[in-house]
Amino acid sequence: MVAQIDRSFIQARPAKVWPRLLAYALFEGRPLTTRGRWINPLVLLGHRLWPVLPLGAAPVDPVFILGLGRSGTTVLGTILALHRDVGYLNEPKALWHAALGDDDLIGSYSRRPGRYRMTASDATARRCRRLRRSYAAYLGLAGCRRIVDKYPELLFRTEMIDVVFPKARKLMLIRNGLDTLQSIDTWSRNHRRNGAQPVDWWGRNRRKWRLLVDELIAPDPFFAEALPAIRTLTQQTDMAAIEWIATMREARRLRERDDDVLFIRYEDLTAHPRPVLREILAHCALPDDEKMLRYAEDILRPRPPHGTVELHPRIALLFRETMATFGYDCENLG
Repeated sequence: MVAQIDRSFIQARPAKVWPRLLAYALFEGRPLTTRGRWINPLVLLGHRLWPVLPLGAAPVDPVFILGLGRSGTTVLGTILALHRDVGYLNEPKALWHAALGDDDLIGSYSRRPGRYRMTASDATARRCRRLRRSYAAYLGLAGCRRIVDKYPELLFRTEMIDVVFPKARKLMLIRNGLDTLQSIDTWSRNHRRNGAQPVDWWGRNRRKWRLLVDELIAPDPFFAEALPAIRTLTQQTDMAAIEWIATMREARRLRERDDDVLFIRYEDLTAHPRPVLREILAHCALPDDEKMLRYAEDILRPRPPHGTVELHPRIALLFRETMATFGYDCENLG
């Protein structure tokens, strides 16, 4: 399925195919684990050109979907992509890399190590200008009024977002950790590419994992006693559990300091799509859209829970505590 476009999407609103194809071909870039990476030099060249072309005013209130991959962020983005006012960017990491240069966690566009956390001091005038102009170019070419950008790791860069786009709206999607980490495990095994430097969920030669541990886990006292064990992990589910915990802890910090973020449970979205999506639209100052709501009701279904998950004993303790904090049970944790 190219650009998250399937038959039901086309039938629901054919006019939204163009903004998605445009984003896919010229703005988002192709990560390590996908085909068609030959297009990346063209995409990066475009992001060098957009800042100097007169392609409309920069957006002032984009919407960011934050969280952790495999938590429903893609399906939420695809639903919002059908909204009549929205142009949707699905993890436009080439766009952000062209502006920042040091944000590439998995190594899709650069051998230079990336960084998880960025703050207001990282939002230099040059970077702000490049990001705003690339967004403006997409809106102008797509013929849309608002941008929805799904880039889960921006959760760790919200202070920078607030400088670049002071009126941005944020959506934080959370999902049962057991389901999330099993989904990551399955995805990583299905998309793994072997070679001198293997590639999977954790990037080229697991560089994302090393950055996660060094930047987010090691400085956090919550992980102190388990840190020696964490550094030795090799099982996908154990590693995914650590990423889920770190993401949820950052989400809690964001909720405490930011009034412009709306928290959504994936389980609520799939069970009650219409009221949850109307709450999302209100938060984002987007008008109701009946076609979008009907599309969501057609494609969303509650998912049955996954089977039992076995975790390293040290990791299981941290995982249970974090699950309880967010109201999830660990019945299927072995």
